Order: sequence, then C-alpha cells, then structure tokens
Amino acid sequence: MVHLILAEKPTAAKKIAESILNEFKTKKKYSVNYYESEDGLVVAPAAGHLFTLKDKTRKKYPNFDLEWQPSFKKNKFTKNFYQLLSYLGKFSEEVTIATDLDIEGEVIGYNIWRFLCKKAKVSRMEFSTLTREELKKAFLKRKKGYNYGLAESGLTRHYLDFFYGVNITKALTNSIKIASGRYYLLSAGRVQGPTLAILAEREKEIERFVPVPYWQLNFLTSKSEEHNFSEPLIFNYELDKIWKKEEAEKIYKKCKNKNALISGIEKNKRILKPPVPFNLTGLQLEAYKIFGFTPARTQAIAQRLYIGGLISYPRTSSQKLPKSINYKKIIEKLAEKFEIGRELLNKELKPNEGKKTDPAHPAIHPTGERSEKLKEDEEKLYSLIVHRFFSVFGEPAERLSVKIFANIENYKFHCVGVKTIKKNWLKYYPFARLGEVELPDIKKGEILIVDELNLLDKETQPPKRYTQASLVRELEKRNLGTKSTRAIIIQTLYDRNYCEGQQIKITNLGRGVVETLKKYAPEFLSEKLTAKFEHEMELVEQNKKKREEVLLEAKNLLKKTFEELKKKEKEIGNSLLKLIEETREEQNTLGKCKCGGNLKFIQMYNGSRFVGCSNYPKCKNAYPLPKNCKIEKTEKICEFCGTPILKIIRKGRRPFTMCLDPNCKRKEKWTKEKNNN
Repeated sequence: MVHLILAEKPTAAKKIAESILNEFKTKKKYSVNYYESEDGLVVAPAAGHLFTLKDKTRKKYPNFDLEWQPSFKKNKFTKNFYQLLSYLGKFSEEVTIATDLDIEGEVIGYNIWRFLCKKAKVSRMEFSTLTREELKKAFLKRKKGYNYGLAESGLTRHYLDFFYGVNITKALTNSIKIASGRYYLLSAGRVQGPTLAILAEREKEIERFVPVPYWQLNFLTSKSEEHNFSEPLIFNYELDKIWKKEEAEKIYKKCKNKNALISGIEKNKRILKPPVPFNLTGLQLEAYKIFGFTPARTQAIAQRLYIGGLISYPRTSSQKLPKSINYKKIIEKLAEKFEIGRELLNKELKPNEGKKTDPAHPAIHPTGERSEKLKEDEEKLYSLIVHRFFSVFGEPAERLSVKIFANIENYKFHCVGVKTIKKNWLKYYPFARLGEVELPDIKKGEILIVDELNLLDKETQPPKRYTQASLVRELEKRNLGTKSTRAIIIQTLYDRNYCEGQQIKITNLGRGVVETLKKYAPEFLSEKLTAKFEHEMELVEQNKKKREEVLLEAKNLLKKTFEELKKKEKEIGNSLLKLIEETREEQNTLGKCKCGGNLKFIQMYNGSRFVGCSNYPKCKNAYPLPKNCKIEKTEKICEFCGTPILKIIRKGRRPFTMCLDPNCKRKEKWTKEKNNN
C-alpha cells in the first residue's frame, strides 16, 4: 500500500521528495512527475486548488445551494494533477497533507483527501521553510488528522466569498444585460466592495477639499562674520504656517536687509532601535518604498523564493523569529555571499522583535540555503530580506540632531541638522533612508550674513491618494481581507477598470459601482459587516463557532438585499452602462493630437495595437506601440515632441517610459545603442 505525501505544487513536491525519501525514483503519469521510494512513500503534487465551488441549480441569483466540483471543468491545466491524485488515492493507506500551512493550503489538502483518498487515514506535516532539515523533522513529527479549525475556517471563507462575490457579480452583470442586451463583467465582493468604497471616499475628500492660503518665511545664509560655510543654510521662521498675509508681510518688512544673531544651539541624541523582522505587510510596504514593487508582485516573488527554499513562508503576520532556528548557522551561510554578516558572529544573537504574532508561521527570514542564479527582481527582494534579518540583531544606532536658533530683530528662526554618530544596525541595512545634514560648527553670539530673505505664499494640499502599498496598510488597519488576499483584491480593482494609476484614482465606473451599491445594497460596502465575518471566521478556526451558523447568518442577510436589487435591475443597468462607456472613453484617450483631435489607443482584430487620431481619416497621425507588454498612461507630455508619455511594463523587466514619436530627440540614445549593438 501507498503512503501519499501531498504537496501543493510541483516544485514543492520535488523539494519534499529530496528531503524525506530514500533512494527514490522519479515517475510520470498523466504528464505529471511524482516521486516514489522503495518503502512505499510517494510524494505527488497538486496544482493549487483542484476543487472549486459551483452552484447546483444554476439559478441566476442569489444562489446559496453549492457543491464542490473538480476545478479542471473550468481550468483544464489542473486535470492531469486531478487524474494523478485520483489514481494514487485508490492505493493510499495514509495521506500526509504537506501543503502550505495556511487557510488555502489546508482547504487544498483537505478537499483532495476527502474527495480522492476517502479510505486513507490522514496526517499533517507542519513546516515554515522548505529546507531538508525542517521537512525531515516535520515528517517525523507529523500530526494525526488534519487541522480541523483551519480547514473549517477556509471552507467558510470560500462559501462566504461565493455568497457575496459570485452573486453580486451576477447581479451587476445581469443588470447590464437586461438594460442593453450586452455582456460586461462587473464584480464586487465581500472585501472588494468596502475597499472600493475607501477609494471613493478618498476621491470625494479630494474633491471637497478647499485649499487655504498660508505664508512661510525663511532666509538663506552662506557665511557668518567669522566663517564661510561649505553649503548654504536655510533658516525657517518658528511658525511653519502664517495664516494672515498682513502678519507675514509685516515680519518680512521688519527682517528685510538685516542680518541674524545666533541665539542658541540645542543638541539631542536619539537612539534608533533596530527594525523588526518582516511580516508580509511589512515586506510589501518596504519593497514598494525601495523598489516600487506592487504588493502583488512582492507577494509573488516572495512565494518563488520560499519554493526555492531561500526564505521562510511569506504569508505570515508575525514579527517574531523562532527560537528553534540556529541564527548563527544561518548567518554563517549567508555571510558567504553577504560579507557584512560576518560581523554579527562575534556577538550574542538576540533579535529585536515586534508585537505581532501568527499561530502558524514565524516572521519572514532567510534559511541560509544557497541560491541558484536568481532573476533581477528575486535578487533584489532576497537581498532586502537578508539585510533586514541581519539588522534585527544589530545594536541600536545613534543619531545627533542639532538645532541652531537665530533671531532677526525679535523674530525667531531655526535650522535643523542631523547626523549618524554610531551606525550599528544601519551597517547591515543599506536600504534605510536616513538623511544626513551636518551643520557647521558655529557658536552662540555669531552674526549670520543673510543672503536672501524669502516670503513664500502657499496653500494647504488635499489628502494624498492611496498607493497600492498604503492601501494594503489601510486594509490591514481596518481588518479588511487577509494578509494573503489584500494584494489580489487591489489588483482585481485595476483589472475591472474600477481604478487606475500609481496614485490610485477611482474611475467613473468604480465610483458608479460604489454609488449603485450604496443606494440599493449598502450591506455590500459595510466595513463593519466585513470585519464581523472576518472575526467569525477566526472563531470557526478556534473551534468556538460552527461554519453552518456563520453561513446561515450570511444567507439570511443577503436574501433580503438581493430581493431589493432585482426590483431595480433595469435602472441599475442603464446607470452602469453609461459609466462603462465613459470610463472606456477616458481610459482610451491619451491626450491631444497636433490637429486638435484626441489621440486614442486602437486595437486591431489581430491583437496589434497603435495610437491613432480621432479625426481619422482627415488626420492620419499614428504611432506604433510595443508588443507583449502592459501600457499605462502617465498624464505627462514629452518636452521635445509634444506627444503623451507612456509607461511600458514587461514581465520580469524594469518598467520604462517613452513618448509616442519614434523620431523624437528623446530617443536618440536608444537609436545609437541599437546601432552599436
């Protein structure tokens, strides 16, 4: 008989086989590799979810009568994996679930066991890294049964997401069809709706914002009566904002053409603790800040590094490192590539940790395993994780801030400088962005020669739009979604044309969906309701509440809401249809043509794309576009040729910007490089 060890994906299966099987053979069935040892151990992969929910009755909506079906009926890629595991399941005496130790991993493993390996007893391997040592230990110490709470919580999430997401999507899409006879996919979901509402509210805040004028004063000086300074210094007036113009002008007049007296110098030491280890959100925020990686991209790269055995499981909330891992051994291995790590080996290795924990996984950390050649983005993220790991063992850094006070008449100004006096952990973390402003050694009583006195008129600024990273942080703060799903939810909003741009701007369509749901189904936008169900799923995981109770509550709530939606389908459809057309027009228009028409994205029947003028055939201006890439508007115009500048995004390569005109002066360098090659 067979003891089947079930991995989540093919790469993980190979790692597990190499770690726990003795003298195994690689076999292939249904075009899928699996691994078998002489003692009856078999490691075989899934391909993520092999089962998915479907509605039994295929009613329009709402539909809560669901069943699990093989996912290959919609995703043919998974069919061979399904067939392999179905075949192996017939001979399996025991199934060990070795999928990722999270909600989705548990659902994947549990469904395969209960649907394809019914006769087999079940056990669970628990691990956070795909290293040989940890996988061996996890197999030897595998637990009887599966993680019941995690599986039940995962099943609850799948049902709730279907109840909300699929039914709302059907309602919105059906309303378009009734109004126009056309099909257009519009979606909303349990977390997607509240997320979109957050973006809509921020856009309203920006629109409602009324700027208030204020004034600032500063002066520039490049020397005192005794010293010349290597760099000019800027002294700012003690009030950051002066709200009355008359007052600002009065101070300006009194200070004009006068020098300043140094009235005091204040020095303060500041201790900077080492950072804490990364959890997924922390890694996403830092990777966006340092490299400009979107949260979804960071999550995907981190998953590849985990599968490669280089880092621990990335989808974690924890900011704590496990005491069980050998810090010294890991650092010794890492120091073969990252030399700076050697300095840590001469001290006690005690990490600085954060407060957040995760019952399943520790903070993200490197394993010390040697890496094969990594892609550029993988190398960047891996280096970030390694250096963060080093830095948490460093000593606190010290910074010295110096504040110089100066008076012109009786008006007070100041200049602030700061420098690092003890780098300590900063040596190990070159990604820290700390400004260094060293002030000259001047003394109280010196006279500064004022080169320039400035009166600046400014106005208050509206709230900033969210970036993908700051939106992930906002969702976490509001307890919307999970660490694994937030980046995917945001990407879905882009895919549905609900939002656009790096500084996320909600489109007319996105706003229309929010307004429609607010009017006819406000429950779908409720943060409180979404957070409530998140909490209830946590109770299910802790075996404090039954899945059936949570689902019954959701059904009863949603039935009433969908009844109201059905009464207004045509009205909703007409409203949304208009917004779809407006959004398409807006997103397809790049800017003005030289003839006065609009430059638009044009897609041909064969998939090729170019930019053409709306006044065609009178105006035949047209510009080619690169193939096999994503193209985004930047709202910028080229200073040389006057055409719009686009952002070009290619998979696995650094994004770049380009204007439309192939003969533009801006592209001379490209032509020279091409000719040289």
